[in-house]
Amino acid sequence: MEIIGWILVIVLFLVGLAGAVYPILPGALAIYAAFFVYGFFISFEPFGWIFWTLQTLIVAVLFVADYAVNAWGVKRFGGSRASVIGSTIGVLIGPFVIPAFGLILGPFIGAVVGELTAGSNVERSIKVGIGSVVGLFSSIVVKIALQVIMIILFALWLIF
Repeated sequence: MEIIGWILVIVLFLVGLAGAVYPILPGALAIYAAFFVYGFFISFEPFGWIFWTLQTLIVAVLFVADYAVNAWGVKRFGGSRASVIGSTIGVLIGPFVIPAFGLILGPFIGAVVGELTAGSNVERSIKVGIGSVVGLFSSIVVKIALQVIMIILFALWLIF
């Protein structure tokens, strides 16, 4: 039973890390779920309130950072609220509409269309689209870093 627990924990960690890049996957929630899987299959004993508080705070920061960092990229390049919304829609539907390149083109096209809708010219809209891609990649880096921290904290709690 313990082996099945570890397999599920590892799979959830991998799904979680993949979710940092592919937004349709549950990301941080998969990693958080791995802690419960470990507890149910092996033991909750190593985890006290400090562990759960830290992990829950990291998950909360991940949710806020996911939106905020992407919006920062759009805003940093002069985007409007419409381009932030367009970029967010593009991140969600881009990978489905354009399977190979949708993760990059989705937010770019969404931000450009949003900015054009807001009345900006094409040059400014393209600049904002580039900002959405910068924000997306920055968001991915932040998510991966925080998710790796979650996994490291898990390992440290098991070791010590």
